[in-house]
Amino acid sequence: MKLPDFEAWAVFASVVEHRSFSGAADALGVSKATVSKAISRLEQRLGTTLFHRTSRRLTLTDSGRGLAERAQGILAQGQEAEEAALDAASAPAGLVRVAAPLTFGSKRVAPLMAEFMAAHPGIRIDLHLSDAFIDIVGEGIDVAVRIAELPDSSLRARRIAPVTGYIVGSTAYFEKHGRPRHPADLAHHACFAYTNSAHPDAWRFRKAGGEEAVVRIEGPLRTNNGDAMLAALRAGLGIAVLPDFIVRDDLAAGTLEAVLEDWSMGSSALHLVTPPGTLRPARVEALMEFLAVRLKENCSEYLSPA
Repeated sequence: MKLPDFEAWAVFASVVEHRSFSGAADALGVSKATVSKAISRLEQRLGTTLFHRTSRRLTLTDSGRGLAERAQGILAQGQEAEEAALDAASAPAGLVRVAAPLTFGSKRVAPLMAEFMAAHPGIRIDLHLSDAFIDIVGEGIDVAVRIAELPDSSLRARRIAPVTGYIVGSTAYFEKHGRPRHPADLAHHACFAYTNSAHPDAWRFRKAGGEEAVVRIEGPLRTNNGDAMLAALRAGLGIAVLPDFIVRDDLAAGTLEAVLEDWSMGSSALHLVTPPGTLRPARVEALMEFLAVRLKENCSEYLSPA
């Protein structure tokens, strides 16, 4: 039996991580031709195409997407073995790719990245900010910051703290249109839809006593970013559901007010999510531990009690 082509698997994982042959070549310190030959060698051995290649774009095939997680596991195990063999005093180094929601990422995660890099000069950060759902395995993400009720999956998730959401509008809006007393009242209000949620046009509520309600909402604004709703909310154009870290200042200033506070829209929490597998390179582990501590410390004013 022939031994697995570990080099080709590692090259494949690097191409997935850097999303290009040239990026992988630079990271590995080899030529682009060497990377291309390794991928071709692996494809021939596996009998399948791993990438769709065009002059402008490189994307994983279905087969490549299914194998990316295994390749990254092979690379991570090799990296961990090498790092474990190095002097324990040596500092972790290399690239860590991080994904976070746009608003929370720019306000709370980006400043922490600066602090982390200052303390770990050997580690480089590739920070991706977006409210869109990201396939962290397919995109080669090492750590994702997610604020959601996470579905069951093979991904590893570390819960940091619950996040409170509020149903908010301006005082002027409520004085003109009335304050909803029951979720069913929202069907007669202008409600803004957050399009990155699973059901943007159906708001689900639950009361402490067990009563539940589902409301179909309509309104003048649909957007994939919570911050984008603030101007329209302040102008009295409607109602929205937003997390505390977006509306906290407006609630404190009185420009917005919360309604239906005795109803819940489900549990949501801040998580750190990583690809499957038990092994992580030291640089990723270092960032995970840093974020777990600093997010809880620095963001306590935005988070519910754990």
